[in-house]
Amino acid sequence: MKFRPRAAAFALLTAAALALGGCSASTDSGSEGQSGTGGTLTIGALVDVKSFDPAQAHIGHYVQYYQAVYDSLLRREADGTLVPMLATKWVYNDDNTQLTLTIRSDVKFSDGTVLDASAVKVNLDRFRQGNGPDASTLKQVSDVSAPDATTVVITLSAADPALLDYLGNADGFIASPAAAAAGGLDTTPVGSGPYTLDKNATVASSTYTFTKTPGYWDPSLQVYDTIVLKPITDTTAMLNALISGQVDAALLTPKTADQAKGAGMTEYTYPTDWQGLLIFDRDGSTVPALANVKVRQAIKYAIDKDALLAQVGKGLGTTTSQVFGKGTPAFDPALDSTYAYDPAKAKQLMADAGYAGGFSVTMPTVSGFFDPALTAGIQQNLSDIGITVNWENIQGSDFVSGLTQGKWPMSWFSLFQGSPWVAVNQIVAPTATYNPDRTTDPEVEKLIGGIQSGSEADQATAAKALNSYLTDQAWFAPFYRPDQVFFTDSQTTTAPQLQQAVPSLYSYAPAK
Repeated sequence: MKFRPRAAAFALLTAAALALGGCSASTDSGSEGQSGTGGTLTIGALVDVKSFDPAQAHIGHYVQYYQAVYDSLLRREADGTLVPMLATKWVYNDDNTQLTLTIRSDVKFSDGTVLDASAVKVNLDRFRQGNGPDASTLKQVSDVSAPDATTVVITLSAADPALLDYLGNADGFIASPAAAAAGGLDTTPVGSGPYTLDKNATVASSTYTFTKTPGYWDPSLQVYDTIVLKPITDTTAMLNALISGQVDAALLTPKTADQAKGAGMTEYTYPTDWQGLLIFDRDGSTVPALANVKVRQAIKYAIDKDALLAQVGKGLGTTTSQVFGKGTPAFDPALDSTYAYDPAKAKQLMADAGYAGGFSVTMPTVSGFFDPALTAGIQQNLSDIGITVNWENIQGSDFVSGLTQGKWPMSWFSLFQGSPWVAVNQIVAPTATYNPDRTTDPEVEKLIGGIQSGSEADQATAAKALNSYLTDQAWFAPFYRPDQVFFTDSQTTTAPQLQQAVPSLYSYAPAK
């Protein structure tokens, strides 16, 4: 996905579990809403699509496959703003437990059937009741109804501040119910999107070709006649494909960026995630020392974040001590500079906590995926304050599942910086995916409640307070927000965007 350590390979094992997004670009080119330019756009994709069935949809690097063939209920602009797509408007009830959507009445699926509210209901039910990687994002949905052809009512068991975000991501892609009932959506997508999969020009796991859908309801999103997505999982191969003209756009790594720039490619840099240590065992059930806040704070002071960013990411990114990202109401710029590298202070905190003699901790590593500079830097920094790291070498396929099952007391990881409620459900709440030990405390519970149920202003206040509290209590030890490095050739422009790992298909256009 977007990761520094052996970027492409490691990205594959992480992309399967994360809800990844991209953030603000330092290069503001590309434009949405152009039409009629024709030609073919070929994009190098870091992952191969596992299934075209939207019930199995995932965001991150998978999103472009689905955007080609499916419309979503809401669409995300390059700046992260949600705008109408299949849903022309939406409104909540007073306590935010019921969302009413108005659905377009002029849309048909590529099989000729009509897209209406009942079709939306079928898709939302399939998504939330299925076993897709993001199915749990609709866990608060208790009922979906379609009282008439253009109205969908989503009823929640409790308020979900991220619901609109989800409906603009994987949860919102809508397929033909007739095609879903017949089976085969995994290889033969039937949507209402701007493009249709050309199976005669498609070779699975090699080349996916999409042709412009005739009579599409929004021709401004059909900038090209043909879109080609080529899965290329090796970073060197991706670089070579871009430079040689096999693809027009590709995500590269800091270690290949200079070659692309030297070949005249256009660079876009933007953050999407934070990278650092997840400290799971905050109750000290496996490593008693980790229950002591001074020990966790010592770990944060012990890490030389600037050195790691320089060695692992070639300096592309921003060091940080907070897990909430820019552009969210939880973000506090002052927290980025807290816990500056100070091994002497870290040693003092260890002594104050009663661990002057140190302790040992086991963390996972994956051969070929973790950059040696990363593991060496972490090991040396923690060793300097008396913490011995025992690396457990595991298979890449076991990494994410091991984290969610709590197999290790702490681990390096990379996580998307989305909205506060997304982050809460990802790493903070007792039921969060990456809180396998289910740790919490009364202050965290109070602030989570404020984010979930308060007014918009109250939610922002609670989110910022939660960020400050988690940073002070050292629940996590973030290192930095690394920059993605995305490239296009000289004939192509795009606009990387907030809360998405790669640019949307809608953001590409021929260079002027």
